[in-house]
Amino acid sequence: MAPQHDDARERLIEGTCELLWDRGYVGVSPAAILRRSGVGQGSMYHHFKGKSDLVLEAERRSAALMQEEFTAIFAADTTAFARISAYLLREREVLRGCRVGRLVADPDVVVDDQLREPVRETFALLHRFLAEAIEEGRAAGEFAASLDADETADTLAAVIQGGYALSRAEQSVAPYERAVRGALALLRASAPESSARTDH
Repeated sequence: MAPQHDDARERLIEGTCELLWDRGYVGVSPAAILRRSGVGQGSMYHHFKGKSDLVLEAERRSAALMQEEFTAIFAADTTAFARISAYLLREREVLRGCRVGRLVADPDVVVDDQLREPVRETFALLHRFLAEAIEEGRAAGEFAASLDADETADTLAAVIQGGYALSRAEQSVAPYERAVRGALALLRASAPESSARTDH
Protein backbone atom coordinates (compact mmCIF):
# COMPACT_ATOMS: atom_id res chain seq x y z
CA MET A 1 0.00 0.00 0.00
CA ALA A 2 2.80 2.47 0.76
CA PRO A 3 4.05 2.73 -2.84
CA GLN A 4 0.49 3.43 -4.03
CA HIS A 5 0.11 6.14 -1.41
CA ASP A 6 3.43 7.65 -2.42
CA ASP A 7 2.40 7.54 -6.09
CA ALA A 8 -0.87 9.33 -5.35
CA ARG A 9 0.96 12.01 -3.37
CA GLU A 10 3.43 12.51 -6.22
CA ARG A 11 0.65 12.75 -8.80
CA LEU A 12 -1.15 15.31 -6.67
CA ILE A 13 1.98 17.47 -6.40
CA GLU A 14 2.86 17.20 -10.08
CA GLY A 15 -0.70 17.87 -11.17
CA THR A 16 -0.88 20.92 -8.93
CA CYS A 17 2.47 22.20 -10.27
CA GLU A 18 1.07 22.09 -13.81
CA LEU A 19 -2.23 23.70 -12.83
CA LEU A 20 -0.47 26.52 -10.99
CA TRP A 21 1.65 27.18 -14.06
CA ASP A 22 -1.38 27.23 -16.35
CA ARG A 23 -3.96 28.92 -14.12
CA GLY A 24 -2.27 30.49 -11.12
CA TYR A 25 -3.41 30.00 -7.54
CA VAL A 26 -6.90 31.48 -7.85
CA GLY A 27 -7.66 29.30 -10.86
CA VAL A 28 -6.83 26.05 -9.10
CA SER A 29 -9.66 24.25 -7.33
CA PRO A 30 -9.57 20.93 -5.47
CA ALA A 31 -11.80 19.46 -8.20
CA ALA A 32 -9.34 20.57 -10.91
CA ILE A 33 -6.44 19.11 -8.94
CA LEU A 34 -8.21 15.76 -8.63
CA ARG A 35 -9.04 15.71 -12.36
CA ARG A 36 -5.48 16.60 -13.38
CA SER A 37 -3.91 14.16 -10.93
CA GLY A 38 -6.30 11.28 -11.57
CA VAL A 39 -6.66 10.41 -7.89
CA GLY A 40 -9.64 10.23 -5.60
CA GLN A 41 -10.70 12.91 -3.13
CA GLY A 42 -9.78 10.65 -0.24
CA SER A 43 -6.17 10.53 -1.43
CA MET A 44 -5.90 14.31 -1.46
CA TYR A 45 -7.08 14.72 2.09
CA HIS A 46 -5.07 11.72 3.24
CA HIS A 47 -1.83 13.40 2.18
CA PHE A 48 -2.65 17.11 2.59
CA LYS A 49 -4.74 19.23 4.93
CA GLY A 50 -6.31 21.12 2.03
CA LYS A 51 -5.65 23.18 -1.07
CA SER A 52 -3.18 25.62 0.49
CA ASP A 53 -1.12 22.80 1.99
CA LEU A 54 -0.90 21.01 -1.37
CA VAL A 55 -0.22 24.24 -3.25
CA LEU A 56 2.64 25.08 -0.90
CA GLU A 57 4.23 21.69 -1.55
CA ALA A 58 3.78 22.15 -5.31
CA GLU A 59 5.28 25.64 -5.11
CA ARG A 60 8.30 24.26 -3.27
CA ARG A 61 8.70 21.58 -5.93
CA SER A 62 8.60 24.10 -8.79
CA ALA A 63 10.91 26.47 -6.94
CA ALA A 64 13.41 23.70 -6.23
CA LEU A 65 13.50 22.73 -9.91
CA MET A 66 14.16 26.32 -10.96
CA GLN A 67 16.83 26.73 -8.31
CA GLU A 68 18.56 23.57 -9.53
CA GLU A 69 18.57 24.98 -13.06
CA PHE A 70 20.07 28.29 -11.88
CA THR A 71 22.72 26.48 -9.87
CA ALA A 72 23.77 24.34 -12.82
CA ILE A 73 23.98 27.30 -15.19
CA PHE A 74 25.99 29.54 -12.90
CA ALA A 75 28.30 26.73 -11.76
CA ALA A 76 29.67 26.38 -15.29
CA ASP A 77 33.39 27.04 -15.69
CA THR A 78 32.97 29.81 -18.26
CA THR A 79 33.17 33.59 -18.39
CA ALA A 80 30.67 35.73 -16.52
CA PHE A 81 29.12 36.89 -19.77
CA ALA A 82 28.75 33.30 -20.98
CA ARG A 83 26.97 32.26 -17.77
CA ILE A 84 24.61 35.22 -17.90
CA SER A 85 23.95 34.51 -21.58
CA ALA A 86 23.23 30.87 -20.79
CA TYR A 87 20.65 31.97 -18.23
CA LEU A 88 18.99 34.51 -20.52
CA LEU A 89 19.00 32.18 -23.54
CA ARG A 90 17.86 29.09 -21.62
CA GLU A 91 15.05 27.30 -23.43
CA ARG A 92 11.71 28.27 -21.92
CA GLU A 93 8.00 27.81 -22.59
CA VAL A 94 7.63 31.54 -23.05
CA LEU A 95 3.89 31.69 -23.65
CA ARG A 96 3.20 29.79 -20.43
CA GLY A 97 5.19 32.36 -18.48
CA CYS A 98 7.35 31.68 -15.45
CA ARG A 99 6.12 28.73 -13.43
CA VAL A 100 7.28 30.42 -10.23
CA GLY A 101 7.13 34.13 -11.00
CA ARG A 102 3.54 34.12 -12.16
CA LEU A 103 2.36 33.09 -8.69
CA VAL A 104 2.89 36.58 -7.30
CA ALA A 105 0.21 37.83 -9.70
CA ASP A 106 -2.28 36.15 -7.37
CA PRO A 107 -3.45 38.31 -4.43
CA ASP A 108 -3.92 35.22 -2.24
CA VAL A 109 -0.25 34.34 -2.67
CA VAL A 110 1.07 37.86 -2.14
CA VAL A 111 -0.67 38.30 1.20
CA ASP A 112 0.35 34.87 2.51
CA ASP A 113 3.97 34.90 3.66
CA GLN A 114 4.20 31.13 3.56
CA LEU A 115 2.88 30.83 -0.01
CA ARG A 116 5.04 33.76 -1.16
CA GLU A 117 8.26 32.43 0.38
CA PRO A 118 9.21 29.89 -2.34
CA VAL A 119 8.92 32.66 -4.95
CA ARG A 120 10.91 35.14 -2.89
CA GLU A 121 13.58 32.54 -2.16
CA THR A 122 13.90 31.60 -5.84
CA PHE A 123 14.35 35.18 -6.99
CA ALA A 124 16.78 35.89 -4.15
CA LEU A 125 18.95 32.99 -5.33
CA LEU A 126 18.78 34.18 -8.93
CA HIS A 127 19.73 37.68 -7.83
CA ARG A 128 22.75 36.34 -5.96
CA PHE A 129 23.96 34.31 -8.92
CA LEU A 130 23.53 37.20 -11.36
CA ALA A 131 25.13 39.76 -9.04
CA GLU A 132 28.12 37.49 -8.40
CA ALA A 133 28.59 36.93 -12.13
CA ILE A 134 28.42 40.66 -12.79
CA GLU A 135 30.95 41.38 -10.04
CA GLU A 136 33.23 38.73 -11.48
CA GLY A 137 32.80 40.17 -14.96
CA ARG A 138 33.66 43.65 -13.74
CA ALA A 139 36.81 42.37 -12.05
CA ALA A 140 37.83 40.51 -15.20
CA GLY A 141 37.24 43.52 -17.43
CA GLU A 142 34.25 41.96 -19.20
CA PHE A 143 31.92 44.73 -18.02
CA ALA A 144 32.37 48.38 -17.19
CA ALA A 145 33.64 49.05 -13.67
CA SER A 146 30.73 51.45 -13.19
CA LEU A 147 28.13 48.71 -13.65
CA ASP A 148 26.22 48.21 -10.39
CA ALA A 149 25.93 44.48 -9.73
CA ASP A 150 22.71 44.57 -7.70
CA GLU A 151 20.90 46.97 -10.02
CA THR A 152 21.97 45.04 -13.12
CA ALA A 153 21.00 41.70 -11.58
CA ASP A 154 17.48 42.97 -10.90
CA THR A 155 17.32 44.45 -14.39
CA LEU A 156 18.20 41.11 -15.99
CA ALA A 157 15.64 39.25 -13.87
CA ALA A 158 13.05 41.86 -14.82
CA VAL A 159 13.87 41.43 -18.51
CA ILE A 160 12.86 37.77 -18.28
CA GLN A 161 9.70 38.35 -16.24
CA GLY A 162 8.69 41.37 -18.31
CA GLY A 163 9.45 39.49 -21.51
CA TYR A 164 7.03 36.77 -20.45
CA ALA A 165 4.29 39.35 -19.90
CA LEU A 166 4.88 41.07 -23.24
CA SER A 167 4.88 37.78 -25.11
CA ARG A 168 1.75 36.49 -23.39
CA ALA A 169 -0.03 39.73 -24.28
CA GLU A 170 0.98 39.36 -27.94
CA GLN A 171 0.73 35.54 -27.94
CA SER A 172 4.10 35.59 -29.67
CA VAL A 173 7.61 34.82 -28.43
CA ALA A 174 9.00 37.75 -30.43
CA PRO A 175 8.80 40.40 -27.65
CA TYR A 176 10.55 38.07 -25.22
CA GLU A 177 13.32 37.28 -27.70
CA ARG A 178 13.82 40.98 -28.47
CA ALA A 179 14.06 41.77 -24.74
CA VAL A 180 16.71 39.09 -24.22
CA ARG A 181 18.73 40.20 -27.24
CA GLY A 182 18.50 43.78 -26.02
CA ALA A 183 19.74 42.89 -22.56
CA LEU A 184 22.71 40.99 -23.96
CA ALA A 185 23.51 43.85 -26.32
CA LEU A 186 23.56 46.29 -23.40
CA LEU A 187 25.88 44.02 -21.44
CA ARG A 188 28.23 43.71 -24.40
CA ALA A 189 28.13 47.47 -24.91
CA SER A 190 29.24 48.00 -21.32
CA ALA A 191 32.49 46.11 -21.94
CA PRO A 192 35.69 48.17 -22.05
CA GLU A 193 37.03 48.61 -25.55
CA SER A 194 39.95 46.28 -24.83
CA SER A 195 37.66 43.44 -23.74
CA ALA A 196 36.56 40.72 -26.14
CA ARG A 197 32.86 41.15 -26.88
CA THR A 198 32.29 38.03 -28.90
CA ASP A 199 32.36 35.54 -26.02
CA HIS A 200 29.17 33.50 -25.93
